[in-house]
Amino acid sequence: MSLAYNGQIIQLLARGSRNSFIFALKAGDTLQTHQGVLKHDDLIGQPLGTEVVSHRGYAFLMLEPSTDDLIRDLKRNSQIMYPKDIGFILMKMAVRPGVRVVEAGTGSAGLTIVLAQAVGDNGQIYTYETREDMQNLARKNVARLGLTQRVTFKLRDIADGFDETEADALFLDVPNPWDYLGQARAALKGGGFFGSILPTTNQVSDLLIALHRAGFEFAEVCEVLIRYYKTVPARLRPEDRMVAHTGFLIFARPVTRATPPEQSPSEDEEATHA
Repeated sequence: MSLAYNGQIIQLLARGSRNSFIFALKAGDTLQTHQGVLKHDDLIGQPLGTEVVSHRGYAFLMLEPSTDDLIRDLKRNSQIMYPKDIGFILMKMAVRPGVRVVEAGTGSAGLTIVLAQAVGDNGQIYTYETREDMQNLARKNVARLGLTQRVTFKLRDIADGFDETEADALFLDVPNPWDYLGQARAALKGGGFFGSILPTTNQVSDLLIALHRAGFEFAEVCEVLIRYYKTVPARLRPEDRMVAHTGFLIFARPVTRATPPEQSPSEDEEATHA
């Protein structure tokens, strides 16, 4: 049986509503809600998955939060990447225990946190950001989840290049990734995993052309859509709203060509219409 311990991050879900509270247990503290007060001391030592009651008699379920819950609960001063995209990125870029991953920019550290969870104690994340205020918040978000030792923060413009070489994977969450493909190639191992996210099709087109010219192959473009359903067995149907387009995901691999590169997609198109 798993018991809640002092310092653990837990989630309280209010019965009969969507109210959710995620916080670290601390002896002597209290949680103030409009449905009543809960003392941390009364929660510490209780089994996870059980019901607890506020001083006003409102019931809450005490659970371990999922990674999805933790990312949605992050303090942020920028748009974070959606969990539906992050999960696909981990799969496509083979992020697993022991690998070294470079990313830019850090933002509020949503992707950074999941990458750090995935690489384990023997892996490392190197994350670049140009704004000090953004990086300070990201540091706090990473520290809150106890992942500081797995993340190396860099406050620098990636136009000057990355410090790392032979990285297993590299992800760019910047508006103009095509400007940094030379730096990305220098940081990645041969055949390593490159990824990026962009909101518009014209940006994706620019990146695809640049990837081809910079010696990246096997480019893929996709978007991840997710639709939830109302969990009422007698009236099972989709929710009224869904998170649809959040960004285009682009993946490619750096290669060493034995022959000159073929025409880029844009050049092929021009030749067709000539």
